[in-house]
Amino acid sequence: MRVDAFCRVALFSLVLLHAGGASAGEERSVLIAGLDGKTFFRPDGPVNGPNGHDGLAVIDILDPARPRLAHVVKLDTSVYGPPTNLQITPDGRLGLVTSPVTMRQEGENWWAQPDDRLHVVDLAAVPPVLIETIRVGRQPSGVAIARTGGVALVANRESRSVSVLAIRDGRVTVESEVDVGAEAAAVALAPDGRRAFVAKNKAGTVGVLTEENGRWRHDPALDMPVGPGTYGLEVTPDGAFALSSNVGPTPSDGHADTVALIRAGATLPVVLDVVGVGDTAETLAISPDGRYAAIAVVKGSAAPKASSAYTLDSAVVLIAILPEGRLRVLGHAPAGAVVQGIAFDPSGTYVYICNYTDRSLGVYRIEGDMIRETGFRLPLPGQPASLRGRP
Repeated sequence: MRVDAFCRVALFSLVLLHAGGASAGEERSVLIAGLDGKTFFRPDGPVNGPNGHDGLAVIDILDPARPRLAHVVKLDTSVYGPPTNLQITPDGRLGLVTSPVTMRQEGENWWAQPDDRLHVVDLAAVPPVLIETIRVGRQPSGVAIARTGGVALVANRESRSVSVLAIRDGRVTVESEVDVGAEAAAVALAPDGRRAFVAKNKAGTVGVLTEENGRWRHDPALDMPVGPGTYGLEVTPDGAFALSSNVGPTPSDGHADTVALIRAGATLPVVLDVVGVGDTAETLAISPDGRYAAIAVVKGSAAPKASSAYTLDSAVVLIAILPEGRLRVLGHAPAGAVVQGIAFDPSGTYVYICNYTDRSLGVYRIEGDMIRETGFRLPLPGQPASLRGRP
């Protein structure tokens, strides 16, 4: 990803944003995608490079079948960690984006080291602009913003904690940090903003956080086993269920991995069902009506080409979330290499998936109980590592 590519997109974005006639206060249908310019999946394995080539893509989905790249904001982010390290506030005005790691050079090689920054982007500005960077826990990864808009949580892998943020009048401040006792990769909030779930990726469990009188606490007695490498984590819109996806002990190892269904609304949350979806279930998104989950499955595309587990492409898998607390795999569709973030459009008709190595955004359509590739792929000026819209 070169600086001149960002400049061309910046000029193009002014045309797109003004051509639509939308003022800064008007609601726009957009997604944000983190672009990683320092970690690459080569035929002989992954390799890191220098910092300074990352960004945030603002993607216009006003026409959901043919999304457009509206703007790119230069900032640091990373593919290290789950593809949920960013989110848009419910009013659409702010985007929160973490920088999980930076690179440190030793000789000819670059090594990842934990960062502690969270970027705040003004998405209502024309063009969107980075307005603030704050310090949170070490290796901040998954982000969740309450549907009420006043609270955000950040899962910190290295700090083994969850940061609690307040969002007021366009400002984001750190309120507290909750120790969860294990590496925390992702976090998801219930619709009422009073309960949250945290993916403890190395422990293979999902923990529970609760809020009372403005204070958040974690009860380790409520931890639930869901499988190794827990990365994806979301709660259904009605708060009845939570879903977690797992990459397994080693990504792209040829072994099938799983998605777990959790009864989230009960006093004692429990795992109700588990289904296999294929090798490396990287992350997931839940449809606005809560009926479906779409899973980004890397398969063997992140493995070295010489590995017996290697596959050329990835897949997107569609799952039905049944009211009685069961999951059913409905179908799958092909995707590009090393898929990462995934999101539904607001209508629930379209699904978007980040093809990391291919530097594109794939577009899919839900037809009945099936998912179909539309054939449209949006080229991106970098490797898309994460993708989210509003909670």
